[in-house]
Amino acid sequence: MNPILVGKATTPDSRLVELLPAYANRHGLVTGATGTGKTVTLMTLAEGFSRIGVPVFLADVKGDVAGLAVAGSADAKLLARAATIGVVDYRAQANPTIFWDLYGRLGHPVRATVSEIGPTLLARMLELNDTQEGVLEIVFKLADDNGWLLLDLEDLRGLLNHVAEHRKDIGAQYGLVSAPSIAAIQRALLQLGQQGGDGFFGEPALELADLMRTTPDGLGVISILAADQLVLKPRLYSSFLLWLLSELFEALPEVGDLDKPKLVFVFDEAHLLFDDAPPALQQRIEQVVRLIRSKGVGVYFCSQFPDDVPDAILGQLGNRVQHALRAFTPRDQKAVKTAAETFVPNPGLDVVAAISQLGVGEALASMLGDKGVPQPVERTLIAPPRCRMGAITDAERAQVRAGSPVGAKYDTAVDRASAAEMLQARHADAAVAAGHGDAPPRASQGNPPAPARRPAEDRGLGQSMRDAVFGTSRRQGMVESMAKQAARTVGSQVGRQILRGVLGGIFGGRR
Repeated sequence: MNPILVGKATTPDSRLVELLPAYANRHGLVTGATGTGKTVTLMTLAEGFSRIGVPVFLADVKGDVAGLAVAGSADAKLLARAATIGVVDYRAQANPTIFWDLYGRLGHPVRATVSEIGPTLLARMLELNDTQEGVLEIVFKLADDNGWLLLDLEDLRGLLNHVAEHRKDIGAQYGLVSAPSIAAIQRALLQLGQQGGDGFFGEPALELADLMRTTPDGLGVISILAADQLVLKPRLYSSFLLWLLSELFEALPEVGDLDKPKLVFVFDEAHLLFDDAPPALQQRIEQVVRLIRSKGVGVYFCSQFPDDVPDAILGQLGNRVQHALRAFTPRDQKAVKTAAETFVPNPGLDVVAAISQLGVGEALASMLGDKGVPQPVERTLIAPPRCRMGAITDAERAQVRAGSPVGAKYDTAVDRASAAEMLQARHADAAVAAGHGDAPPRASQGNPPAPARRPAEDRGLGQSMRDAVFGTSRRQGMVESMAKQAARTVGSQVGRQILRGVLGGIFGGRR
C-alpha cells in the first residue's frame, strides 16, 4: 500500500515525510495557531486517504473544507512547491464528496432518533443537571417498557406530558419524578428545537454505511459536515460527533490490524469535546479512542494547542503535525513547551525554537514508522492539496448535491407512527372510557387542528380506532407503519435497552 505524502523535511537529507496506511488507525493530532495552515494539512491528508480508498468524515467549521469537492488552480506557486517536495503527477483535481448538514441547508439532512441518542448524550445536549438527567432516564425506561418509539422531539414532549400527568404513579414504580425537573427538561427541549433540533431528531436516520462509501474506481468518499453554525452551539456540536463516534464503535466488528483504515474520523475544534466534560466522561472517551482502532477507524483531533486534548488521550495519538505557535503570553509559552515534549527528539533540531519560527505551510511532523515506532520530529514543508483551498460557491455546492448518491434517501423526512400517536390513542381511549367521547385528533405540524366531528357524522369510535391502528385503503395504519421498519426497531423494547445500556456504559451512564 502506497504511503500518504505529508511533505518533505527541510533538513539537509530532505527526506519525504509520509503517513503509512497500516498505522493510520493509530490516530493523529494536527495543532497550531489560527492561520498557520492546519486546514490545508487536513485537506492534504483527506485527499491522500481518499486516493488509497479510505473514506473520510470531517466537519467544516469555517466553510473552506468544502473546497475538497472542486478542483483547485494549479498556479505557478503551487506547482513550484509540488516540484520542490517531489509530488508525483501533481494537478488540479476534485475529490468524491458528500455534503451533510444537521439543519439540511448546506447538505443532506443528518438525522438520528431520540432513542438512538439515548438519555446520557441527550442530557448533555440539553445541559441538564444530574437530577434532571435522572428523570430523563426514567422517561426513556418508561418508553422501553411500554414499546413507545421515541423518534422525534414531538414524541419526547408527548411522553413528558404523560409523565407530568401521571408522575405519582410513575414515581412509585420508577423513582421520584418532580414537576420542576420535568418543566426544566421541557424548557431545554424548546430551546433545542429552536436551535434546529426538530430537524435533527427524526427519520430516516443516518446509516453508517453511507459514511463509509467508495467510488466504483476505488476512491474513498469524503463526507463533509457543514458546521459553521453548529459550532456556535458547542454542546450540540461535540455531543453529535461523540454520538457518531460511539455508533461507529458499537456497530463495526473487530478487524484487527488492516493494511489501511476502514474510515478516518476527523474531530475539528477538539477542545469543545473536553471543555467542561466531567472526569468520568473523559475516561470513557479515552476508552473509545483506545479501542476503536481495532474496528479499523482512525481518529484525528485538530485544535490550536496540544494540551487541549487530555494527556491520557494525547498519548494514544501516534501521527502528529504541529504548526506554528506564537509564544506571546505565558499560556502560549507553556503550550510551546508542551508541544515540544510530545515529539520524539531530533538531535539536529531545536523543537522549542522551531515551533515559533515556522512559516505558513510549514510544520513539525512525526509519523509512525515500521512496526509502529514514532519517528524523530522533522521540520516539514507540507504538500499542497489538489483541490481548491477555500470556500465554494452556492452553485458549485448545488451541483455536488445534485450528483450525490444519497440525496433521494435523506432529503425527505419520514413521520411514522410513534410515541406521540400511541399516547394520543391511549388518551382518547381513556377519555371515552370516562364518558367524554372522542378526543380531538392530533394536529399536523403547521396546520390548525381539525374541528371536532358531530355525532351524526361519526362512523363510531370502534371503527375509527381500527382505522388508526390497522389503516384503510387510503391511509397506512400504525401496525403497517411499525411492521415496515421492524428490522430497525427490533421489537424496540429489548433491543434498545441493550444498546442504550452499552452506550450508557461508554459515556458515563449511571444504570
